Amino acid sequence: MMAFDECCPYPSTYEYTKKSMERTTRWAHRCKEAHKTIDKQGLFGIVQGGFFKELREKSAKDLIELDFPGYAIGGISVGEPKEEFLDILNFTAPLLPQNKPRYLMGVGTPDYLIEAALSGIDMCDCVLPTRIARHGTAMTSYGKIVVRNAGYEKDFSPLDSECDCYTCQNFTRAYLRHLINAKEILGVQLLSIHNLRFLTKLMERVRIEIEKDNLLNFRDEFYKNYGYTK
Repeated sequence: MMAFDECCPYPSTYEYTKKSMERTTRWAHRCKEAHKTIDKQGLFGIVQGGFFKELREKSAKDLIELDFPGYAIGGISVGEPKEEFLDILNFTAPLLPQNKPRYLMGVGTPDYLIEAALSGIDMCDCVLPTRIARHGTAMTSYGKIVVRNAGYEKDFSPLDSECDCYTCQNFTRAYLRHLINAKEILGVQLLSIHNLRFLTKLMERVRIEIEKDNLLNFRDEFYKNYGYTK
């Protein structure tokens, strides 16, 4: 359960971002007070502050004083360059308590999920896997593919030979292309099933690599296969 917040657009001025962050903190106080009548949900506070580190630090400090059961980082992954995303993520995550869940909002691409785990984030969410499925795009072990493209018309292989999802075990790229281009809702459903399984399987692997203290090496290997650059 999330406290109410304001997510600044990118870019925003320091003055606007400061007022927005202060408003988010006031709302956090009001949400915490209202939450006293609810005992079945964990209320998370959301750290804001845009791309200004002193505002991020102030926001985190004020929310920690309210002693929420968990904390979220909001207001990044809103269109900024990846370098700025990583800079603020890696600055903000260590400010939050280590003994409480840390949640990064609105992140769903494989590279951002891995980077989030490296920074100490525990959970993420995003509409991306189903949104790109609606446009005929699938995430695979070797990068994204757009199955609506003509090159898949006679491709009778699965979306991803390394995937164990229902879609990959039962349907070909050619058939999925037909469904998407015919605007059959089944096509969107099948691609959504695959994309969601792809990401849950990725995070299963991330947990394994964390336990092996090998996440950095895994990231580099994954980036190479997927076509990312660090």
